[in-house]
Amino acid sequence: MLADGRNVRGLARSETAAAALAAAGVDVVRGDVLDVASLVQAMDGCGVVYHAAGVNEFCVRDAEPMFRVNVDGSANVVAAAARAGVGRVVYTSSAVTLGEVGGTMGREDSAHRGSFLSHYERSKYDAERVVWRDAARLGVEVVSVNPSSVQGPGRASGTGKVLVLYLRGKLKVWVDTTISLVDLDDCADGHVRAEAAGEGGRRYVLSGVSLSSAELTEVMGRVAPGVRPPRIAPAAGVSGVVSVAAALARVRGRTPMVCRESLRTLLHGHRYDGSLAAQALGVRYRPVEETLRRTAEWLVEQGKAPASALG
Repeated sequence: MLADGRNVRGLARSETAAAALAAAGVDVVRGDVLDVASLVQAMDGCGVVYHAAGVNEFCVRDAEPMFRVNVDGSANVVAAAARAGVGRVVYTSSAVTLGEVGGTMGREDSAHRGSFLSHYERSKYDAERVVWRDAARLGVEVVSVNPSSVQGPGRASGTGKVLVLYLRGKLKVWVDTTISLVDLDDCADGHVRAEAAGEGGRRYVLSGVSLSSAELTEVMGRVAPGVRPPRIAPAAGVSGVVSVAAALARVRGRTPMVCRESLRTLLHGHRYDGSLAAQALGVRYRPVEETLRRTAEWLVEQGKAPASALG
């Protein structure tokens, strides 16, 4: 992008985002995915649009704002691209839209289980369907990238909060499950490669590795030897505790860290196959230990985790 000598324009909704984009050398325009006119203005003269804006939250009292951004906002991006004459849109979907049956490997062509684990999963599924529908209707070429859990320096929110808790020694118990990860830089590279070589109308899952809880704990033991690893509990042992804790948090007016929908997601687990992106786009996934080590070191540098965690 910028490193390749290309002119990059970034849409910013807040002053903080605008300042960060400007510091990176991006031409900043102000706007919002819920404001079609601002999107058309921002896209004017652009040959390609990357749509990565979205909300990823669990345990919220009201999921409607998330649906507005993820679903309506994505529809607005496609509509604006058509009006601005943009030739190609690279759309950041999510691997959760695959909806794979529990215990199976999620791939681009997986049959959806027909049910949803969370409001977030449903919002991304609905958004992807709207994007494909409107792209076909309006004649916009869209390539979808579907990342698994994105981890790397700069990532401390969402699922990144779990790593922060781990490094602080506050993650005492973890669920026996399976998770899939992709390095943040590999994910960004996958987006750029999708623009260059992706087939319009297709999905590309970005996922570097799938690990059981025991395997992840083993890797983290090497990355953060100064932290006592959490106890891995069977699913049956945590469901009741989580329900009580979530209820107490809501009584106190707080958003619970773990609730029924996040627990459902954990217990379901995810195993995603990112091999198509490797074969068709040339994505190369780095070792998960490298990803987690880089992330942990960044968290320490930012003061979000103690240096003693790294040993």
